[in-house]
Amino acid sequence: MLTRREKEIQELRQMIIDQSWKIIQEEGWQSLSIRKIADAISYSVPVIYKHFENKEAIVEYFSKEGFSKLAEELKVEEFDTIEKLRKIALAYWKFASQNTQYYRIMFGLGIPACETINSSEEMKTSSSLMLQAIDDVLTQYSNQHVDRHLKLKTFWSMLHGFVAIDLLSNKEIAELPPPTVLDAVEGFIYTLQKQN
Repeated sequence: MLTRREKEIQELRQMIIDQSWKIIQEEGWQSLSIRKIADAISYSVPVIYKHFENKEAIVEYFSKEGFSKLAEELKVEEFDTIEKLRKIALAYWKFASQNTQYYRIMFGLGIPACETINSSEEMKTSSSLMLQAIDDVLTQYSNQHVDRHLKLKTFWSMLHGFVAIDLLSNKEIAELPPPTVLDAVEGFIYTLQKQN
């Protein structure tokens, strides 16, 4: 059971998080500042610093939350290994289209990237889900002479590249991926099946 003081501290931290997200949604990351958050919740700047070391710490919080959400989306159920990889690619695109602000934060689009994000457990979970799906295809086709980590990097870079292009061209990402994405995924799958 939390003490009254502990409950107040938790509630204040949640207020900071909620207000930060509101600013991000309404004005974008460029407008987020510790001063703006403090003004919005009617507290002094030092109070914010007791909960978050700086603006980057808030960025990291939302990035980790975003990667947790992405990992949940990537947990697709499918017996067929190739179809599972296709579904993961579609789930990745769907996540980006439905969580654009999170996606921008997670990958530093328009904001400074935080180095600690790259080593987060949340990011590793998403990465592991993709790697496992790639491994399953490689195993099915007895293709063990492939650098699986290179394939993971290729897969993730490919998906991210298409999302980033869409984000640079439009404010929002289309709900369904364009044919070029689907074509690239099929080409990638072919490289996993092919014996070297």
